[in-house]
Amino acid sequence: MSKRIVRLHLFALLGGLVLTSACSAQPGTAAPYTDGVEYVTLPGPHQRYSSEGKVEVVEVFSYGCIHCAHFAPIAEQLRKELPPGVKFKLMPAPFSDAWLPFARAYYAARQLGVLKRTHLALFTAKFDQHYPINTLDELADFYAREGVNRADFMRIATSAQTTAKLKSDLALIRKWQVDGTPTLVIDGKYRVATVHTQEEMAAVALWLAKRELHGK
Repeated sequence: MSKRIVRLHLFALLGGLVLTSACSAQPGTAAPYTDGVEYVTLPGPHQRYSSEGKVEVVEVFSYGCIHCAHFAPIAEQLRKELPPGVKFKLMPAPFSDAWLPFARAYYAARQLGVLKRTHLALFTAKFDQHYPINTLDELADFYAREGVNRADFMRIATSAQTTAKLKSDLALIRKWQVDGTPTLVIDGKYRVATVHTQEEMAAVALWLAKRELHGK
């Protein structure tokens, strides 16, 4: 059984924005995971999400994805298990017009400095407490309840800078051949592929990150 992810057809938005604990193998031992099965090596030239020198593990996700909500605590544990020299990052996926407000909200929350305390809270409010959180206005209401200035949130979420960032994300998502969420990409080189559980997805990413760090 392959991992449960949301798969959506990509289509045009915004006039051109188109969107949908393991250890490193020791010498002489067989690798626990296989290229082409649990993970795939992406075609080059490889492109990372950021210009930081550290190895990165990127989760492509959406606040509109219930599977991402289920994965969120696992992702948080993965973040804690990553060794020094490896950085965990989030990339919101605007796969559809329904998910676009969530992607905008992510960048607004990050710029406003409230991402750390609102990330899990938004999943909880939407999927556990069943608040009506789907539109950008409803998202603004959520962040206002969290103490964020509503006008500031809307200004950043709808800004040209945020739109440009989403277009940049699109290009990278397509280059990484991501077609669902949650998906983990390691250093722009590897994408976790066919796994049986979300815990295994995290384990494969951890192993790849350690291997990449050792290679550097």
